Amino acid sequence: MPTAVVVLLVLAGLSESAGRVLPLVARRPRLSPRLLVALMTTGTVVEGVVVALWPPAAWALAGWVQPGTLPGPTLAWTPALVAPMLLAAILAFPLLGPFLHLLLVVGVGAGLAGPLATASGLGWWAAAACVAGAGLGLAATVEVVRRLTARLMAGAREVPA
Repeated sequence: MPTAVVVLLVLAGLSESAGRVLPLVARRPRLSPRLLVALMTTGTVVEGVVVALWPPAAWALAGWVQPGTLPGPTLAWTPALVAPMLLAAILAFPLLGPFLHLLLVVGVGAGLAGPLATASGLGWWAAAACVAGAGLGLAATVEVVRRLTARLMAGAREVPA
């Protein structure tokens, strides 16, 4: 993966992480700086990895939809494809508007569907469905892990009597 793509993915992950952590900071002003840095770092890594996995996951779904027609390298981010994702992450924190965030992510997904359709031989709509399915699957997985982690952390703070 080119260095420019890695940098853009890290920045997108940082922005997404900030959008998730800022509401927590607003609700808990006494949050320690050390915990804040840990949350931001972890969130940056997780969100960056999820964004990085979106094209390969869509490629895998396309291979499942149309088996045996996907030889060669998998679909990957390029700077031209990931830059709109960074824009979506920066402009549309979940704090600033989930609808705008969703709209920009759908736009990025539509941009990713074109190269997937070209590389896989699927039609554009089938490729878009693969991109959407991969995105929804990754988002659902992250949300389940996030909620499970929050429950485990809340349970660990409870001191038995």
